[in-house]
Amino acid sequence: MNLPYLLSGIIVLVSALISAKIDDSVTRKQFFSCAALSFAGYFIALRLIPAVASKCLDKGLKGKDINKKKQEYVPESLGIVSGATYLICVILCEPLIPFVVTMLGQYNAALTSICFMLFLGFADDVLDLRWSVKISFSFLATLPLLVAYSGPTSVIVPKPFRFWFGEAQELGYLYHLYMAFIAVFTTNSINIYAGVNGLETGQSFVISCAVLLHNFIELGGQHQSAHLLSLFLMMPFMSTTLALLYYNWYPSRVFVGDSFTYFSGMTFAVVGILSQFSKTLMLFFLPQLINFIISLPQLFKIVPCPRHRLPVLQPDGKLKPSYNFTVINLTLYLFGPMHERTLTTVLLFFQIFCCAIGFLIRYSHALTSIFYDA
Repeated sequence: MNLPYLLSGIIVLVSALISAKIDDSVTRKQFFSCAALSFAGYFIALRLIPAVASKCLDKGLKGKDINKKKQEYVPESLGIVSGATYLICVILCEPLIPFVVTMLGQYNAALTSICFMLFLGFADDVLDLRWSVKISFSFLATLPLLVAYSGPTSVIVPKPFRFWFGEAQELGYLYHLYMAFIAVFTTNSINIYAGVNGLETGQSFVISCAVLLHNFIELGGQHQSAHLLSLFLMMPFMSTTLALLYYNWYPSRVFVGDSFTYFSGMTFAVVGILSQFSKTLMLFFLPQLINFIISLPQLFKIVPCPRHRLPVLQPDGKLKPSYNFTVINLTLYLFGPMHERTLTTVLLFFQIFCCAIGFLIRYSHALTSIFYDA
């Protein structure tokens, strides 16, 4: 059996585990419909990506694989395929899954924001937009999401600060501004944490699995409907991302482009905001947050910032750190030169480790009781 069929087993396994946790038989059947669409979306993306890749090469949408001795051209912007396949899957969920109809406003707002960012990413791949334009349109893309948000806008104050601020603070529109910044961060943090084969798709796949695990744990709780919405949005994403990862893994046969990084980041923002676990989501984004923080001197032009902040290829085929401030270069500085495939694997294990730390912080009573009541 070849690798794509083996990888499809991940989708089957995740679907079986989640369905076993859903008590209501009607909801379970609806989830099975979503899982079936996700399974189909995986194989559709697998078939479409090579076909669209050849078209991208013909139209000049390609880039050099700089981290290789033989710098061949690789088709770019293939994130548009996984993004479009994802949108088809979640749109088909509307008539097929009655649960979605009960949250139609939020569901359609999510689709609008995701579609906007997919379009923005593809436009950036083709037109090479300025950063000011991309940041501005990232804020604009969050508007449908913020308008549809119907959750609380107050925050529980941590115990050490309650003497000054009380137990809770109503933030109102400031909370909406916080959510807008969350969405802009997730979309752009994946975009700047890139540069080696398989990293963009790999980190997105790991985070999607962490989100699905969090939803799985929270099923049966007081926010089950919100987490079911996240499940219906995350299952197709995990499946289509897995298909893209198959082609993007070393040696990469396609590049994902900004089409995927923006689409991916907004999808995470959508589920984190609408399902009301944005703080937990940020725990899963610890590597991206670290990369953003150490990148600030270059992002604000305090230190020169080249277009591609990649490591340096050595004659022996290994990568050594460059003078750019990224987690990729920091990893090479700490552990020494590595082959590109090894480097990606190390970075993805770091992503898994950080997600595990996130779960520990989120669910460890000993840690949470320091700041919050039970």
